[in-house]
Amino acid sequence: MKILLDSSKNYYKANLHCHSVYSDGKLTVEELKKRYKEKGYSIVAFTDHEHLIDNTRLDDEGFMTITSCEIAIKEFPTVSTGVNQNMKVVHLNFYSKDPHNIKTPCYSSLFDTRVKDNNRDLIWQSEVDFDRKYSGEGVCEIIDIANKEGFLVSYNHPTWSLESALDYANYDNLFAVEIYNHSCMRNGLHDDETAFDTMLRLGKKIYCTACDDNHNSPTGLSPLDDSFGGWVMINADKLEYSTIMTALENGDFYASTGAEIYSITYDNGIVSVKTGAAKKITYIARSRRTMSVCAKEGESVFEAHFPVKEQDGYFRIRVEGENGGFAYSQAFEI
Repeated sequence: MKILLDSSKNYYKANLHCHSVYSDGKLTVEELKKRYKEKGYSIVAFTDHEHLIDNTRLDDEGFMTITSCEIAIKEFPTVSTGVNQNMKVVHLNFYSKDPHNIKTPCYSSLFDTRVKDNNRDLIWQSEVDFDRKYSGEGVCEIIDIANKEGFLVSYNHPTWSLESALDYANYDNLFAVEIYNHSCMRNGLHDDETAFDTMLRLGKKIYCTACDDNHNSPTGLSPLDDSFGGWVMINADKLEYSTIMTALENGDFYASTGAEIYSITYDNGIVSVKTGAAKKITYIARSRRTMSVCAKEGESVFEAHFPVKEQDGYFRIRVEGENGGFAYSQAFEI
């Protein structure tokens, strides 16, 4: 039997896209740690814009930060996306495999406007500018440089970026793509599974994430609060930096907006899934063949078993939870 998600290991809840007062967020990293720990999170990647900041001083026995940042590649580098609302843009998250590496790949001083003066002592600043080119080749060059310098690279919110398959089909060697971005969803721009499946069907090895991308304005009880809507559950033995980063790199996690996956196993041509209380558990393949197990009205399903065919190419699992939230597994090759 092949274990694809292992119920004997721990699951650590993580927000992999988060902004603080170090860039354009409204809360300090200390305030964010408190809020996320209270909601059951063990991990937050503080992806403040354009510069890596080592936040490991916040780490404790039950909480870990991932050293990370978000960079932009724009059609018109000197123009704000707030001014040109029709401009295409690529936002990438860099997740460092070394928690103390704050040397941001492909640094560009054009984007230093996102950095507040009182934070400059926390960042590394290159004397050499990288010319970020908005093109398939230009984006791939940045991804490749970041990978070589020890980073996992995620492609963020394709819908907000105004990109289609004609654009992101050109991007190679990505770690993951966001299939759900809570901040964008709260503002009316919904990402979905299209980019993920398109890349998979083009033969790219890529994972999916669900993230908050929270800026926390407004916060609290407002229906526009952009925290606690999308997360990943990382399947790992312990809450330790290298262990967590290895689990991410290997795809040992699932994305969620509320539903739960406990385990996925494969044995003798059958994939078996165990979940929390669900309305529906769906098998999705590279082909158009899909299968679902659905709960009867007033009841729930907690497991499903699906026959796998070689023609399916890969399969992944989607779970619709009782509360309307979803969970999305990674894609597993046959």
